Amino acid sequence: MFTEENLRRVEEIKKRYPKPMAALLPVLWIAQEQFGWISEEAMHYVGGLLGLPFNHVLGVVTFYTMYNKKPVGKYNIQFCANISCMLRGADNLIEHLEHKLGIKVGETTSDGLFTLKEVECLGSCGTAPMMQVNNDYYEDLTSEKVDNLLDEFRKQAQR
Repeated sequence: MFTEENLRRVEEIKKRYPKPMAALLPVLWIAQEQFGWISEEAMHYVGGLLGLPFNHVLGVVTFYTMYNKKPVGKYNIQFCANISCMLRGADNLIEHLEHKLGIKVGETTSDGLFTLKEVECLGSCGTAPMMQVNNDYYEDLTSEKVDNLLDEFRKQAQR
């Protein structure tokens, strides 16, 4: 169940669109914000709120990479693996992250702190290589910058 505040947000979103189906993407985003990921239970719940069949909601969730289909770490690292980033060394940085975190792409560290994913274009080709961590972009990356970011995230997690 959504919090009262999130239910109000859903009602405000629904008012912006001629049909409830059009509100699906932002309402799924609210679900992910509240629950951390979108489970089958959450898909049924959102479908019920919007009067949509489960299979439609499932199709949307599985189509878009921005929705987490399983729990993710506190810091969800999404590394761009598209051509511009790869040409500027993203593959080496992804390997560096795998080594540094002790996980492979698609996995979460045992402490639940980091999840590492490869994603398609994040729309920052001019500042490649780049990654998105939760909702923030980090661009013009080097292994040193990545290490500094990981250290900062670990410090933040301890606070």
